[in-house]
Amino acid sequence: MKAAFISDIHGNSAALEAVLEDIKEKQADKIYVLGDLCYRGPEPKRSLELIQALHTEVIKGNADEWVVRGVERGEVADQALELMNKEREWTLSKLDQEDINYLRTLPKELHLRLDDLNVHAFHAAPDNLFTVIAGSEPDEVLQEKLMFSTQADLYIYAHIHKPFIRYINGKVIMNIGSVGLPFDGVKKASYGLLDTDGTRFSTSIERVAFDTEKVVAQFKNVNYPNQNMIRVIEKASL
Repeated sequence: MKAAFISDIHGNSAALEAVLEDIKEKQADKIYVLGDLCYRGPEPKRSLELIQALHTEVIKGNADEWVVRGVERGEVADQALELMNKEREWTLSKLDQEDINYLRTLPKELHLRLDDLNVHAFHAAPDNLFTVIAGSEPDEVLQEKLMFSTQADLYIYAHIHKPFIRYINGKVIMNIGSVGLPFDGVKKASYGLLDTDGTRFSTSIERVAFDTEKVVAQFKNVNYPNQNMIRVIEKASL
């Protein structure tokens, strides 16, 4: 069983297409999607269509929640609130009501049995779409905030846009990074791969090149309300 886990597409369909092609080449049996599908990228509708065409399990991220109901005070820095809601309004203008309903009704976590492994997958934390939990946190913090499901062997999440794999007390925590907006300085899309046959397993972070110049041009051509996103794409960093 080979399963790919993708997340944080953020309306970057060029990166998503590159990742889906890479997953196809690796002959993955299944793709799971851990949220943040549309918001903050130049092609929200196209990105959503590509995800829906996978006919697979998809869960909600904080950015999907923002598309549905807006960005609220306290969720981002005060100075960013107005601009981020302008970005949300722009994203809404590219979607229809059926798309919004789809995002609204997404579940918030997955409990999977993949061969002999129990997998708990969520966007940011099992109990919160917005919690930021870095890979540099001590083991005790990761256990307290991420490892709620004591039956799981592998915990998979996203949200922070900086992938990592950690091993704690015989369990595995994997952050799969971001398809559309990597923040770790590596200008390549990121996703996670699990390969298991019931007697062995491996986890890996895959990095895939995509056409950053095309994405920069798209941000300019669609008059995206936050042109600072171009720098994020160019630097792979906030």
